[in-house]
Amino acid sequence: MKYKSLLLLFIVVNSIAAQEIICSAKDKEIFTTRITTLKKEYTPKTAFGETLVFVGKTFLGTPYAAKTLEIGSKESLVINFQGLDCTTFVENVLVLSLMLKNEKDDFDTYTTYLEKVRYKNGKLDGYASRLHYFSEWITNNEQKGILKNITGDIGGIEIEKDINFMSTHRELYPFLKDDKNFKGIQQSETNISQSSVCFLPKDQIKEYEESMMSGDIIALTTSIKGLDITHTGIAIRKKDGRIHLLHASSKGQVEISTLPLVDYLKKIKNNTGIIVNRVL
Repeated sequence: MKYKSLLLLFIVVNSIAAQEIICSAKDKEIFTTRITTLKKEYTPKTAFGETLVFVGKTFLGTPYAAKTLEIGSKESLVINFQGLDCTTFVENVLVLSLMLKNEKDDFDTYTTYLEKVRYKNGKLDGYASRLHYFSEWITNNEQKGILKNITGDIGGIEIEKDINFMSTHRELYPFLKDDKNFKGIQQSETNISQSSVCFLPKDQIKEYEESMMSGDIIALTTSIKGLDITHTGIAIRKKDGRIHLLHASSKGQVEISTLPLVDYLKKIKNNTGIIVNRVL
Protein backbone atom coordinates (compact mmCIF):
# COMPACT_ATOMS: atom_id res chain seq x y z
CA MET A 1 0.00 0.00 0.00
CA LYS A 2 2.87 2.36 0.86
CA TYR A 3 4.52 1.63 -2.51
CA LYS A 4 1.28 2.34 -4.37
CA SER A 5 0.91 5.67 -2.56
CA LEU A 6 4.45 6.69 -3.47
CA LEU A 7 3.88 5.62 -7.07
CA LEU A 8 0.70 7.67 -7.31
CA LEU A 9 2.51 10.67 -5.87
CA PHE A 10 5.20 10.34 -8.52
CA ILE A 11 2.63 10.22 -11.30
CA VAL A 12 0.88 13.39 -10.16
CA VAL A 13 4.08 15.36 -9.57
CA ASN A 14 5.56 14.23 -12.88
CA SER A 15 2.49 15.27 -14.82
CA ILE A 16 2.82 18.80 -13.43
CA ALA A 17 6.58 19.15 -13.71
CA ALA A 18 6.93 17.64 -17.18
CA GLN A 19 4.30 19.50 -19.19
CA GLU A 20 1.32 17.18 -18.91
CA ILE A 21 3.32 13.96 -19.13
CA ILE A 22 2.09 11.09 -16.98
CA CYS A 23 4.65 8.36 -16.44
CA SER A 24 5.25 6.16 -13.40
CA ALA A 25 8.71 5.43 -12.03
CA LYS A 26 8.32 1.83 -13.18
CA ASP A 27 7.45 2.83 -16.75
CA LYS A 28 10.43 5.20 -16.90
CA GLU A 29 12.63 2.33 -15.74
CA ILE A 30 11.14 -0.01 -18.37
CA PHE A 31 11.79 2.57 -21.09
CA THR A 32 15.44 2.97 -20.10
CA THR A 33 16.03 -0.78 -19.92
CA ARG A 34 14.21 -1.44 -23.20
CA ILE A 35 15.93 1.22 -25.30
CA THR A 36 19.33 0.18 -23.93
CA THR A 37 18.70 -3.46 -24.83
CA LEU A 38 17.31 -2.56 -28.25
CA LYS A 39 20.38 -0.49 -29.10
CA LYS A 40 22.67 -3.41 -28.26
CA GLU A 41 20.76 -5.84 -30.46
CA TYR A 42 19.81 -3.51 -33.32
CA THR A 43 21.47 -3.83 -36.72
CA PRO A 44 21.51 -0.35 -38.33
CA LYS A 45 21.27 -1.58 -41.94
CA THR A 46 18.11 -3.57 -41.22
CA ALA A 47 15.13 -2.71 -43.44
CA PHE A 48 12.82 -0.47 -41.45
CA GLY A 49 9.89 -2.87 -41.69
CA GLU A 50 12.02 -5.56 -40.11
CA THR A 51 13.04 -3.08 -37.41
CA LEU A 52 9.37 -2.61 -36.53
CA VAL A 53 8.96 -6.39 -36.21
CA PHE A 54 12.17 -6.64 -34.18
CA VAL A 55 10.95 -4.00 -31.73
CA GLY A 56 7.41 -5.39 -31.70
CA LYS A 57 8.60 -8.84 -30.68
CA THR A 58 10.22 -7.42 -27.54
CA PHE A 59 6.69 -6.65 -26.30
CA LEU A 60 5.46 -10.24 -26.64
CA GLY A 61 3.65 -11.27 -23.48
CA THR A 62 2.95 -7.69 -22.35
CA PRO A 63 -0.58 -7.67 -20.86
CA TYR A 64 -3.44 -6.12 -22.80
CA ALA A 65 -4.98 -3.13 -21.02
CA ALA A 66 -7.89 -1.03 -22.27
CA LYS A 67 -8.34 2.71 -21.82
CA THR A 68 -4.83 3.34 -20.52
CA LEU A 69 -4.90 6.89 -21.89
CA GLU A 70 -8.10 7.89 -20.06
CA ILE A 71 -6.36 9.18 -16.93
CA GLY A 72 -6.86 12.30 -14.85
CA SER A 73 -9.14 15.26 -15.46
CA LYS A 74 -7.44 16.59 -18.58
CA GLU A 75 -5.63 15.17 -21.60
CA SER A 76 -2.02 14.27 -20.85
CA LEU A 77 0.73 12.39 -22.65
CA VAL A 78 0.29 9.03 -20.91
CA ILE A 79 3.20 6.59 -21.01
CA ASN A 80 2.49 2.99 -20.07
CA PHE A 81 4.72 0.05 -20.95
CA GLN A 82 3.08 -2.30 -18.46
CA GLY A 83 -0.24 -2.60 -20.28
CA LEU A 84 -0.98 -1.91 -23.94
CA ASP A 85 -4.01 -1.76 -26.18
CA CYS A 86 -3.72 -2.30 -29.93
CA THR A 87 -3.09 1.37 -30.72
CA THR A 88 -0.60 2.13 -27.94
CA PHE A 89 1.28 -1.02 -28.93
CA VAL A 90 1.64 0.21 -32.52
CA GLU A 91 2.55 3.71 -31.35
CA ASN A 92 5.29 2.50 -29.02
CA VAL A 93 6.74 0.13 -31.60
CA LEU A 94 6.79 2.92 -34.19
CA VAL A 95 8.36 5.46 -31.82
CA LEU A 96 11.08 3.13 -30.54
CA SER A 97 11.87 2.03 -34.10
CA LEU A 98 12.24 5.65 -35.19
CA MET A 99 14.53 6.27 -32.24
CA LEU A 100 16.78 3.39 -33.26
CA LYS A 101 16.87 4.62 -36.85
CA ASN A 102 17.76 8.15 -35.74
CA GLU A 103 20.26 6.96 -33.10
CA LYS A 104 18.34 8.45 -30.19
CA ASP A 105 17.98 6.94 -26.74
CA ASP A 106 16.85 9.73 -24.40
CA PHE A 107 13.48 10.04 -22.72
CA ASP A 108 12.81 13.54 -24.06
CA THR A 109 13.10 12.31 -27.64
CA TYR A 110 10.76 9.44 -26.83
CA THR A 111 8.07 11.77 -25.48
CA THR A 112 8.52 14.15 -28.43
CA TYR A 113 8.10 11.33 -30.95
CA LEU A 114 5.15 9.85 -29.07
CA GLU A 115 3.35 13.18 -29.01
CA LYS A 116 4.02 13.57 -32.72
CA VAL A 117 2.37 10.29 -33.73
CA ARG A 118 -0.48 10.33 -31.18
CA TYR A 119 -1.86 13.85 -31.74
CA LYS A 120 -3.15 15.91 -34.63
CA ASN A 121 -0.27 17.67 -36.33
CA GLY A 122 2.00 16.33 -33.58
CA LYS A 123 0.73 18.68 -30.87
CA LEU A 124 -1.15 17.79 -27.69
CA ASP A 125 -3.86 20.42 -27.34
CA GLY A 126 -6.64 18.88 -25.31
CA TYR A 127 -8.68 15.71 -25.57
CA ALA A 128 -9.95 16.34 -29.10
CA SER A 129 -6.39 16.72 -30.41
CA ARG A 130 -5.75 13.02 -29.84
CA LEU A 131 -6.20 10.89 -32.95
CA HIS A 132 -8.99 8.75 -31.49
CA TYR A 133 -10.23 7.27 -34.76
CA PHE A 134 -7.51 5.14 -36.33
CA SER A 135 -8.41 6.17 -39.87
CA GLU A 136 -7.64 9.75 -38.82
CA TRP A 137 -4.46 8.49 -37.12
CA ILE A 138 -3.41 7.04 -40.48
CA THR A 139 -4.28 10.15 -42.50
CA ASN A 140 -2.61 12.55 -40.09
CA ASN A 141 0.58 10.52 -39.81
CA GLU A 142 0.65 10.23 -43.59
CA GLN A 143 0.51 14.03 -43.77
CA LYS A 144 3.46 14.14 -41.36
CA GLY A 145 5.47 11.98 -43.74
CA ILE A 146 5.73 9.08 -41.30
CA LEU A 147 3.84 6.48 -43.31
CA LYS A 148 1.96 5.88 -46.53
CA ASN A 149 -1.44 4.27 -46.91
CA ILE A 150 -0.73 1.78 -49.72
CA THR A 151 -4.15 0.11 -49.70
CA GLY A 152 -5.19 1.69 -52.99
CA ASP A 153 -1.95 0.54 -54.61
CA ILE A 154 -2.61 -3.12 -53.82
CA GLY A 155 -6.22 -3.48 -54.88
CA GLY A 156 -8.15 -1.51 -52.28
CA ILE A 157 -11.51 0.08 -53.01
CA GLU A 158 -13.03 3.33 -51.75
CA ILE A 159 -16.17 3.60 -49.66
CA GLU A 160 -17.89 6.43 -47.85
CA LYS A 161 -19.14 6.02 -44.30
CA ASP A 162 -20.51 8.32 -41.62
CA ILE A 163 -18.19 8.21 -38.61
CA ASN A 164 -19.88 9.21 -35.36
CA PHE A 165 -19.47 6.35 -32.89
CA MET A 166 -17.93 8.44 -30.11
CA SER A 167 -20.47 11.25 -30.23
CA THR A 168 -23.40 8.82 -30.46
CA HIS A 169 -22.02 6.81 -27.53
CA ARG A 170 -21.06 9.78 -25.39
CA GLU A 171 -21.71 7.87 -22.17
CA LEU A 172 -18.80 5.50 -22.91
CA TYR A 173 -16.20 8.29 -22.85
CA PRO A 174 -15.82 10.16 -19.52
CA PHE A 175 -13.96 13.07 -21.15
CA LEU A 176 -16.97 13.73 -23.39
CA LYS A 177 -18.96 14.99 -20.42
CA ASP A 178 -17.14 18.23 -21.17
CA ASP A 179 -19.00 20.06 -23.95
CA LYS A 180 -15.77 21.47 -25.43
CA ASN A 181 -14.35 17.99 -25.80
CA PHE A 182 -17.62 16.74 -27.22
CA LYS A 183 -17.78 19.46 -29.88
CA GLY A 184 -14.14 18.83 -30.76
CA ILE A 185 -14.83 15.15 -31.35
CA GLN A 186 -17.89 15.98 -33.44
CA GLN A 187 -15.72 18.19 -35.64
CA SER A 188 -13.20 15.37 -36.07
CA GLU A 189 -16.00 13.01 -37.04
CA THR A 190 -17.28 15.48 -39.61
CA ASN A 191 -13.82 15.81 -41.14
CA ILE A 192 -13.35 12.03 -41.31
CA SER A 193 -16.79 11.46 -42.82
CA GLN A 194 -16.12 13.96 -45.61
CA SER A 195 -13.34 11.74 -46.98
CA SER A 196 -13.70 8.31 -48.49
CA VAL A 197 -11.90 5.34 -46.93
CA CYS A 198 -9.88 2.96 -49.07
CA PHE A 199 -9.84 -0.60 -47.78
CA LEU A 200 -9.02 -4.08 -49.03
CA PRO A 201 -12.12 -6.31 -48.68
CA LYS A 202 -11.50 -9.42 -46.59
CA ASP A 203 -12.35 -11.79 -49.44
CA GLN A 204 -9.58 -10.23 -51.56
CA ILE A 205 -6.79 -10.13 -48.98
CA LYS A 206 -5.31 -13.50 -49.91
CA GLU A 207 -5.04 -12.41 -53.54
CA TYR A 208 -2.91 -9.41 -52.57
CA GLU A 209 -1.07 -10.93 -49.59
CA GLU A 210 2.23 -11.03 -51.50
CA SER A 211 2.12 -7.22 -51.78
CA MET A 212 2.30 -6.86 -48.00
CA MET A 213 5.56 -6.69 -46.11
CA SER A 214 6.71 -7.41 -42.58
CA GLY A 215 6.38 -4.16 -40.64
CA ASP A 216 3.30 -2.87 -42.47
CA ILE A 217 0.74 -1.43 -40.06
CA ILE A 218 -2.55 -3.26 -40.57
CA ALA A 219 -5.88 -1.70 -39.56
CA LEU A 220 -9.05 -3.81 -39.41
CA THR A 221 -12.12 -2.12 -40.86
CA THR A 222 -15.62 -2.83 -39.57
CA SER A 223 -19.28 -2.80 -40.48
CA ILE A 224 -20.22 -1.46 -37.03
CA LYS A 225 -22.32 1.67 -37.49
CA GLY A 226 -20.40 4.90 -36.99
CA LEU A 227 -17.02 3.20 -36.54
CA ASP A 228 -14.10 3.01 -38.94
CA ILE A 229 -11.57 0.60 -37.44
CA THR A 230 -11.75 -1.83 -34.54
CA HIS A 231 -8.20 -3.17 -34.27
CA THR A 232 -4.65 -2.68 -35.48
CA GLY A 233 -1.34 -4.48 -35.46
CA ILE A 234 1.86 -5.10 -37.39
CA ALA A 235 2.23 -7.50 -40.31
CA ILE A 236 4.82 -10.24 -39.97
CA ARG A 237 5.63 -12.79 -42.65
CA LYS A 238 6.40 -16.09 -40.97
CA LYS A 239 8.29 -19.12 -42.25
CA ASP A 240 5.08 -20.48 -43.75
CA GLY A 241 5.25 -17.56 -46.20
CA ARG A 242 1.96 -16.14 -44.92
CA ILE A 243 1.27 -12.77 -43.33
CA HIS A 244 0.37 -13.01 -39.64
CA LEU A 245 -0.54 -10.24 -37.18
CA LEU A 246 1.75 -9.07 -34.37
CA HIS A 247 -0.64 -7.24 -32.06
CA ALA A 248 -1.93 -6.48 -28.58
CA SER A 249 -4.82 -8.93 -28.44
CA SER A 250 -7.83 -8.02 -26.32
CA LYS A 251 -7.83 -11.69 -25.30
CA GLY A 252 -4.87 -11.10 -23.04
CA GLN A 253 -1.46 -9.96 -24.31
CA VAL A 254 0.83 -8.96 -27.13
CA GLU A 255 1.15 -11.97 -29.41
CA ILE A 256 1.56 -13.17 -32.99
CA SER A 257 -1.60 -14.63 -34.45
CA THR A 258 -1.39 -18.39 -34.79
CA LEU A 259 -3.48 -18.24 -37.95
CA PRO A 260 -2.47 -16.28 -41.05
CA LEU A 261 -4.17 -12.87 -41.24
CA VAL A 262 -6.66 -14.08 -43.86
CA ASP A 263 -7.91 -16.87 -41.59
CA TYR A 264 -7.63 -14.80 -38.41
CA LEU A 265 -10.06 -12.24 -39.85
CA LYS A 266 -12.66 -14.91 -40.62
CA LYS A 267 -13.20 -15.30 -36.88
CA ILE A 268 -13.79 -11.60 -36.23
CA LYS A 269 -17.43 -10.57 -36.27
CA ASN A 270 -18.23 -7.43 -38.31
CA ASN A 271 -14.80 -7.31 -39.96
CA THR A 272 -14.97 -6.07 -43.55
CA GLY A 273 -11.30 -5.96 -44.50
CA ILE A 274 -8.05 -4.10 -43.84
CA ILE A 275 -6.13 -0.90 -44.48
CA VAL A 276 -2.42 -1.40 -45.17
CA ASN A 277 0.13 1.26 -44.23
CA ARG A 278 3.86 1.28 -44.87
CA VAL A 279 6.16 3.28 -42.61
CA LEU A 280 8.51 5.47 -44.64
